[in-house]
Amino acid sequence: MQHGQQSGDGGRAGLGQPAHEVRRGRLVEPGGVAAESRDGYTRTAFRHWNAGRLPDDGCKTRAEVLLEEAVEQPEISAPGCKLTGGRWFSPYDDTWVTAASGLDVDHLVPLAESWDSGASAWTAKRREAYANDQATPTSLIAVTAKSNRAKADKDPAEWLPPTATYHCAYVTGWVETKLRWDLAADDRERESLLGLAEDCPDATVTYETVPADAK
Repeated sequence: MQHGQQSGDGGRAGLGQPAHEVRRGRLVEPGGVAAESRDGYTRTAFRHWNAGRLPDDGCKTRAEVLLEEAVEQPEISAPGCKLTGGRWFSPYDDTWVTAASGLDVDHLVPLAESWDSGASAWTAKRREAYANDQATPTSLIAVTAKSNRAKADKDPAEWLPPTATYHCAYVTGWVETKLRWDLAADDRERESLLGLAEDCPDATVTYETVPADAK
């Protein structure tokens, strides 16, 4: 399975940074292995949702992702960018959704997991950029609230989407995100990813690295 798009030209939007190297490779694992620590983590360390990639559209990142991923576009009411109607497909659980209120916008690599894997050392601006990253379609994804709550902050060693046919795409997106943001994996996560990679021999990882000074 081929998966992933070049962030520079195939993602949702840029981060206000120059283009950076786009890399491709086979699905194996994130680049670094390290022990994880959740010491000091709070969700508020990652400012979201912010004004999104189009600050003047009146919609925050969550709404922009929902608009981008809608199969049938909802109506937008101002002020507040309220979405009415529309139709979405949640790949985690193979479910159609017809109300924005039934959806969560999931950080494919959860905020807590990113903290454990290196984001604890980032600046507040970099964490905000991560939490609102629309520059690649694998960072944020609209899914049913039920499936997102079941996932919580688990990594692929602990949770995979109920839809088995989505596993390769999910794990590929996980690795792309970790490589894009230079996040490590712990030993258990690494072993799980290596095992899953054997089931996805044709998966291709494509990612664009985000510079350390991303804002």
